[in-house]
Amino acid sequence: MITNKNSLAQLVDSHAHLELEPLINDTDNVMRRAAQAGVVAVVTVGIDLEDSRNAISIARRFDNVFVSIGFHPHNAKHAKDRDLVEIEKMASDPKVVGYGEIGLDFFRDRSPRDTQLSVFGHQIELAKALKKPVVIHLRDAYEKGLSMLEKAAPFPSSGVIHCFSGVQEDAQRALDLGFYISIPGTVTYKKNDQLRSIVAKLPEERILLETDCPFLSPEPLRGKDCEPAFIVHTAKKVAEVRGSSLQDLGMQTTLNTMKLFGLPREILNNPQNS
Repeated sequence: MITNKNSLAQLVDSHAHLELEPLINDTDNVMRRAAQAGVVAVVTVGIDLEDSRNAISIARRFDNVFVSIGFHPHNAKHAKDRDLVEIEKMASDPKVVGYGEIGLDFFRDRSPRDTQLSVFGHQIELAKALKKPVVIHLRDAYEKGLSMLEKAAPFPSSGVIHCFSGVQEDAQRALDLGFYISIPGTVTYKKNDQLRSIVAKLPEERILLETDCPFLSPEPLRGKDCEPAFIVHTAKKVAEVRGSSLQDLGMQTTLNTMKLFGLPREILNNPQNS
């Protein structure tokens, strides 16, 4: 375990999309750069049936890559009954540690809202039945989404609100559900004082870090395709906001991610990560 304050922090990217372009075309180098930055594990997240298959395929190539599967709200209109049955079967793969990302997106509305609501409700229950932690996407839909989660509670395997973009009350409602809050690179954006204020108040045992790569590159790398190595910039900002060292913040959020997803302790000492 890394303890030297001059060593790299041990970090987990709790939400990536290694199976999306351009990352899928260069996964060996992406993961090499991640290891050089101190990233000890990555959870890559499927957004539909084929994407989830690709995520599992990539994870089988790397000891420290794990998978969450499901239908993103953008793709809810494509989630046929047979596809959801197939997703359920895929959840038995040993590399699958979570269910999602699922949820509601009333900002883009790429699927009809009634379809989003129906597919989200079905997948909430599926995640609970599968005993997988649930990975939640909410954008401009926190009130409705959290209400549905509260109605479906409890969640024995817990869950996470990924790429958090809500207000303080939303964060508290998620915490009351026993969920974690995942912080993306947007915390580094100059005008995002609201998120930094929320991050400063979160319980240390409920914070995760993520890139959501290839999207949302943090400062000072905005405009570039994001990748897991970039999580260092997010971690530095969160540590600064919370008055913590990067190493302590990294270890706490890594242990939190390991607890939520049941990741093996061995990732902390895996030579592949050094």
